[in-house]
Amino acid sequence: MFDDYVEHSSSPAGPVTTATAIPQLHYEGFEPSPYEPGDPRAELEEVHSTGNVDSATLHAPIFDIGRVQYDFPAPLVTCVVSSDMLAMGFSSNMIVLIELSHADQVIKLRIPRKPTEMTMYKLFMDPSGRHIVITSIQGENWYLYRSWKEPRRLKGFKMVIESIAWNKPALLSASHLTSTREILIGARNGTIWEAVLDAEEDFFKSQERYLQAVFSLPERHPISGIKFDFFPPTDPKKALVIVTTASRIYQFVGAPDRRSDDGGRVFSGLFNAYRDTAPTGRRKVLKLASEILELPGSLQQSELRFYTPNPDQALSLPKAMAWMTGPGVYHGILNFESKSEDFIDAAELLPYPSLVPNADPELPQSIALTEFHIILLYQDRIAGICNLDDQLKYEESLPLRPGEEVRGVASDPVRRTYWVYTDQSLFELVVGNEDRDVWKIYLEKQEFDTALKYAKTAAQRDHVLSAHANAYFSDGRFFQAAQCYAQCSTTFEEVTLKFLDAGERDALRSYLISRLERTRKGDLTQRMMLATWLVEFYLSKCNELDDIVASESVSHDVDNLRTEQAILEDDLRQFFDTYKHNLDRTTIYELIQGHGRTDMYLYYANAIGDYQRVIEHWILEEAWLKAIEVINRQSDLELYYRFGPVLMRQAPKETVDSWLRQSSLDPLRLIPSILQLQHTPRDPLTPNQAIRYLNHLVFEQYNSSPTVHNLLITFYVSPSSVPASSASEDDGPLLRFLSTAPCDPVSGKPFYDLDYALRLCKNGGRTQPCVHIYSKMGLWENSVDLALEKGDLELAKINADMPEDDRPLRKKLWLKIARYVVQDKKDIKTAMRFLENTDLLKIEDILPFFPDFVVIDDFKEEIAHALEGYSNHIETLKTEMNEATQTAESIKQDIIALKNRFVTIDAGEQCSVCSHLLLSRQFYVFPCRHSFHADCLIGLHLQVKEYLPAASLRKIITLQNKLTISKTPMNGQPVLPPGQPNGPNSSQPPRALLSANFGAIPNPLQNGARAANLLGRGVLTAGDRLRDLIVPDALAALVMAPAWMPGIGGGGPRPIIGLDAGEKTEKLRTELEDILASSCPLCEGVVAGLDTPFVKDGEVDTTWAL
Repeated sequence: MFDDYVEHSSSPAGPVTTATAIPQLHYEGFEPSPYEPGDPRAELEEVHSTGNVDSATLHAPIFDIGRVQYDFPAPLVTCVVSSDMLAMGFSSNMIVLIELSHADQVIKLRIPRKPTEMTMYKLFMDPSGRHIVITSIQGENWYLYRSWKEPRRLKGFKMVIESIAWNKPALLSASHLTSTREILIGARNGTIWEAVLDAEEDFFKSQERYLQAVFSLPERHPISGIKFDFFPPTDPKKALVIVTTASRIYQFVGAPDRRSDDGGRVFSGLFNAYRDTAPTGRRKVLKLASEILELPGSLQQSELRFYTPNPDQALSLPKAMAWMTGPGVYHGILNFESKSEDFIDAAELLPYPSLVPNADPELPQSIALTEFHIILLYQDRIAGICNLDDQLKYEESLPLRPGEEVRGVASDPVRRTYWVYTDQSLFELVVGNEDRDVWKIYLEKQEFDTALKYAKTAAQRDHVLSAHANAYFSDGRFFQAAQCYAQCSTTFEEVTLKFLDAGERDALRSYLISRLERTRKGDLTQRMMLATWLVEFYLSKCNELDDIVASESVSHDVDNLRTEQAILEDDLRQFFDTYKHNLDRTTIYELIQGHGRTDMYLYYANAIGDYQRVIEHWILEEAWLKAIEVINRQSDLELYYRFGPVLMRQAPKETVDSWLRQSSLDPLRLIPSILQLQHTPRDPLTPNQAIRYLNHLVFEQYNSSPTVHNLLITFYVSPSSVPASSASEDDGPLLRFLSTAPCDPVSGKPFYDLDYALRLCKNGGRTQPCVHIYSKMGLWENSVDLALEKGDLELAKINADMPEDDRPLRKKLWLKIARYVVQDKKDIKTAMRFLENTDLLKIEDILPFFPDFVVIDDFKEEIAHALEGYSNHIETLKTEMNEATQTAESIKQDIIALKNRFVTIDAGEQCSVCSHLLLSRQFYVFPCRHSFHADCLIGLHLQVKEYLPAASLRKIITLQNKLTISKTPMNGQPVLPPGQPNGPNSSQPPRALLSANFGAIPNPLQNGARAANLLGRGVLTAGDRLRDLIVPDALAALVMAPAWMPGIGGGGPRPIIGLDAGEKTEKLRTELEDILASSCPLCEGVVAGLDTPFVKDGEVDTTWAL
């Protein structure tokens, strides 16, 4: 702002009343500071105790004054400042405007009047800093708007203006920038004028919108101060106008007139209520003003100052006022909610101080008002008096030049800056640490809350709290004292002893709680001691209330005591929840048990999660359901296992319900608890809870543990309290479990041990379950034998039909049942009806079981029916045999006819494989009209892999080998087909036959059988090389007739090798032709290759590529 041009005084301030020294804070907790007084660490601790305020700020002066570096062009007459706009009027009728935020930009304006024609008197600036009114001693007034280059004369304002009251809400709202709205002007002749000025350029209107006299004071004294405010701010319904002269202060209150948009007349109606007559002196004859105060004195000039909180807000109202009069400064608090006609509360007259010892008080030149001080400006010095205690807090001499005269103090009502001006200099009065000692003043007044508000350091706050606590304690307000003691540094021992001496244990408890809340979390020992002591206080108080209620319940109404007791117990429970981590559980348990508070014992155990102790308590009290409820609330599975046996024995249903809700339990660890029900007497009408839980494990949780399944069978076989006679009737649940029990998906066997289950059922006399288990084990004969042994014929029948895939075994089992019925039961009629239940047995099967001497009358009818059945069956077989004979004869005739069937072919017919003439060599023609050369047919068989199976290939290789051996002459050279060279000089080597793939066979003719065996073994081990072992040309030569000629279908005379050898060779050739020419390979290959893909695995098909 303007600080760069201000020289602050370095001289010390005048004598100021100092505050009493504050004692050092030695300790915050239970122990004093661990450092010695001279230890530097102790000084650091003291500095830390002052809080976040640095030392320079803490000891900064209240006020500081400095000269502004600015050379005046002429003697200064008046100065005014508002909203950081400083305006100075000089004797040369020059006006200098300086915007303090841009102090280097100085605007100089001159009034077009010579100093001899017009003498400048005062400047008035509105709160926004845009409107300035310049007045003169001659009564000539000028108006200057901020953006104008020169002021303009107010022709209608022909009066000497002493004061102006601006419309602050309208001017700071920025809705009427060029208009001042309604203002009140106080003239030297005692007249109050209402006017409106507007800087807007309008050819038909002047800046003086209107000017009207609204009131005249009776004594016609100059109006030195005037101010008005509308209230309440948000909905103004009234207006308060304060007017001062040199000796009087007036308060006018009333409803303002309705205001128009362009700023109409507002105060006419308000002042009309006070026009009736005029007062005489200080005595009111008729109603002149709502309140008049007269303070006569010798001071000819007077000033009216106001202090407004949040002054930059348009709707803010002033809080305090100060009026400079002859006897002193009249100051007070403005109360806009007052019900009386006086709106100034706590008004006091502050006499002027005597700054020079043994001298009369000097009258000030001007005053200013801050939040806590009244600034007095004298001819050579400036002083500050605190308006709280009327004590002089600041005094400083002004650094004046010779002949320099003090003019006054200008204050910025919006920015709260203060300026002292003389005829030659301008000084800035900086309000620094104004509230430095305010807390002491309020402390002396016993206004502790306000003092605490203005305390800046921890030491100051501690001092206020300590004094406040002592005041409360002295007044007997012990609970409030406890709260204050907990916040200050008064020693713990001192406070506790004071409360104990006074017998105020409840207040001491409140103090301990507050102290515990403020103790650092790291001070574990202190927190534990406080919390433990508080538990003792709570328990003692609870017992005390119990005793009072018990003693006075007969003669007095104890409802209030019971309510207090309930509140105290709730507080203790909340205390346990909050500070459970600061309590030693062993100590607290002992304390609670020592006071006999079972309810608190259980609540504390629940609060800290010690559910084991709670469960043990309820078990000792035999409150089984409460114990189970506690187990259900917690998540520790170990408690389920630990207390399961006793709870299962006493409350099995509720215990199992608890287990079912907790799916994370390990069933194997619950077995000791489940076994508690094995030998416990039980009502037969109630379900077995162990079976209920085990069924849940098996069928709901799909538990596959053999132990669980075996245990369930154990409970089914031997349930408690079931008579032996009804054991057979109770086989239903066991059989249902054996039938529906889940099985191992890998082995297909049930999870329970079959041997163990069989042993249990045998020992328990459970026949049907034993039979079922035998069937599970596949021991059908044992199951049937056991059923028959127990006389259960129906069960034996059911088990006899179970091996469905083994008919002989089923017949054997039914024969056992039949023997039992005939021999053991000796019931022939039942045996006959027994045959109707199965189709496996006939009457002849059971006849051997009858005694040697038995009356045939009982079953002769069945024998007759059986014989008739056999006779009918024999006749049926005969008919079928005749039909088979006729069919065979028809087939034989068809075969003979087929031998004479022929096909006519053309001379140019071609082979379907090689496309050469068909008649060029031996060929085959099929009914489908496909024709092939013999070697082409063989090659085609080898190409179509799907057509000939591996067995046929092996048969072909075997026949090929045998024919090769049979056609070999004695010289060891194979016989080749006609037309092929047969000498050593042949140009083409002979084709290798099958034997070439397996090495040479010595003496093939003599060892033919051995060669065939070797060849067969070679074929069997060749695997996928079967097709490679067949040579189509050689095989065709073997099949071909020896003297075959083109055009001749049959063969000529065959070489005589021997009669038996020839027949054998012809038979082999016929077998080979039956395999090769059984069907057309092309037609059969198409059918056999329907599922063969066009593109094989591993091939890349590019036929569809574009």
